[in-house]
Amino acid sequence: MQIADILNKARSGHRLTPDDALALYQEGEFIHLGAAAHAVRCTKNDPAVATYLVDRNINYSNVCITDCLFCAFYRPPGHEEAYVLSRGEFARKIDELRAIGGTRILLQGGHHPGLKLEWYEDLLRWLRATYPDVEANAFSPSEVTHIAELENLPLDTVLARLADAGLAGLPGGGAEILDDEVREEISPKKLKTEGWLNAMRLAHRRGLATTASMVIGFGESFEHRVNHLRRLRDLQDESLAACGNAFTAFIPWTAMLDTVPMSGLVRRKGLRPAGAQDYLRNLAIARLFLDNFPHVAASWPTQGVAIAQVALHAGADDYGSTMMEENVVSQASPATMSSILVEEMQIQIREAGFVPAQRDTRYRILRRDEAATAV
Repeated sequence: MQIADILNKARSGHRLTPDDALALYQEGEFIHLGAAAHAVRCTKNDPAVATYLVDRNINYSNVCITDCLFCAFYRPPGHEEAYVLSRGEFARKIDELRAIGGTRILLQGGHHPGLKLEWYEDLLRWLRATYPDVEANAFSPSEVTHIAELENLPLDTVLARLADAGLAGLPGGGAEILDDEVREEISPKKLKTEGWLNAMRLAHRRGLATTASMVIGFGESFEHRVNHLRRLRDLQDESLAACGNAFTAFIPWTAMLDTVPMSGLVRRKGLRPAGAQDYLRNLAIARLFLDNFPHVAASWPTQGVAIAQVALHAGADDYGSTMMEENVVSQASPATMSSILVEEMQIQIREAGFVPAQRDTRYRILRRDEAATAV
């Protein structure tokens, strides 16, 4: 099938096959991919609007025993720079978020061998009691799986207890590339593909809000990328049929490898880091292939403002979140951004030609900025 035929197939609402997606990776030109992806995006979301979320990333600890080759953030137990945040530090960060109208915190850390399930439950209960107006999305699939293994408990039991304590959502971090051939090389101690998918499967059935992520640029093949997208789409189909609760959005970005242990491996293999064109093509292909995902988010922290604005015309309908601080990706590359002001985000969305609208975790519109029309 010709590329134009595949793009017309997607535009008309027909599901692409994995072979179609592979052909788009191999032969598709961005100008055509982006136009088709934008057309599909406009059938699923208000063409005039680009959404954003006012939230804050909080890395509750940097202690981790997983030793992923692409991570410069973690510290081993006992390291002089290892930390676990105090309640006072949490309070300061959340107070700053509430002062700018924030509605969510995103808690992520490492695989800490000394923090038991009770610690996480106590934290969530304290957050719910102290800040009932701020939603807690926390602990990626790999983190909750690590907790379950530490406690020798079924993962579903751990998720149930965390949800009872106040967990509202499970972030989609740690997916990287959902293909074990890649995962064995870049993160051999981390949970494998089926473990990540199963954690999300259980989270969907618990009613938790979830997102799906993808990180390209590890030297993976196009086939690996298609495998990743296919597995996400299959789980989305399964969860929608089983319980009606599934991934709210897909969020791709590129690996930041400037200062991480993997940087030496990249140089030895002669790998070219994924750049802006790789990112935009991948985002567009994902929008075309993931026909059961309502939202696709741009990544201004890793790509910069200009490329994130282009992404809004290449399949993305969401500009991302304010974050306020970002410690994991930013420590892997000095070129990344770690925060953005709400007013700046609104201006950037308008400059891209859209009306900015603040949303919540589940993409319900909280406030549509009609003060200035799209340019």
